[in-house]
Amino acid sequence: MLLYDVELASPLMLGTAQYPSPAILAAAVQASGAEVVTVSLRREAGGTQAGQAFWSIIRDLGTRVLPNTAGCRTVKEAVTTAHMAREMFGTPWVKLELIGEEDTLQPDVFGLVDAARILTEEGFQVFPYTTEDLVVAERLLAAGCRVLMPWGAPIGSGRGLNNVFGLKMLRAHFPDVPLVVDAGIGLPSHAAAAMELGFDAVLLNTAVARAGDPVGMAKAFALAVEAGRLARHAIPMEPREMASPSTPVLGRAMLT
Repeated sequence: MLLYDVELASPLMLGTAQYPSPAILAAAVQASGAEVVTVSLRREAGGTQAGQAFWSIIRDLGTRVLPNTAGCRTVKEAVTTAHMAREMFGTPWVKLELIGEEDTLQPDVFGLVDAARILTEEGFQVFPYTTEDLVVAERLLAAGCRVLMPWGAPIGSGRGLNNVFGLKMLRAHFPDVPLVVDAGIGLPSHAAAAMELGFDAVLLNTAVARAGDPVGMAKAFALAVEAGRLARHAIPMEPREMASPSTPVLGRAMLT
């Protein structure tokens, strides 16, 4: 998988919020095999002692950091947060999250396009958290994004892939664009389904962090995304309306 000219072996990305302890976070990341973790600058203040301690934990993981503008609700707020993240984490990568609706935390796609254009012009490599809308996707790509991160379902809902048709259309319309399903993944089977649709990666947080055994769940997701990727490459059979016997009838012994 190639994201902004960076080659990654694992199609699984993890968030770093809500884990029971730093030790469990580190163990879960290791078990997942994830090479990218997201970090919210709004949650972890860089100048505080707690923020510096958290950043030390993240550095020790040895993963690539994808800063996140989580919780931002205006273009100005998102752009300012992105600049702070670049200064703190030393990376041009930014997961651009711009919330437009409180109950579903659905992205404000209008502001998202504006913010993406501003940030790409300023040298950022933007990972926009968006919907599966094809027109919005076109606008984001025109704004300079080279990766798209459509939601599977509302953040933290664990509902899986709410709009499979829409996600299929997105994959079909943009066959050469890296696509990462982000948000709403609750089970390893959801992640496997996303990979079977041809998506390049899955990003999740709550499903692992809030599991009874985060480390075990991280391992389960690692296996699921790999199974889904292998299944996609193996070219699955097409579903049928009627039964088709797996054992040939022709030549079968018959009693008379």
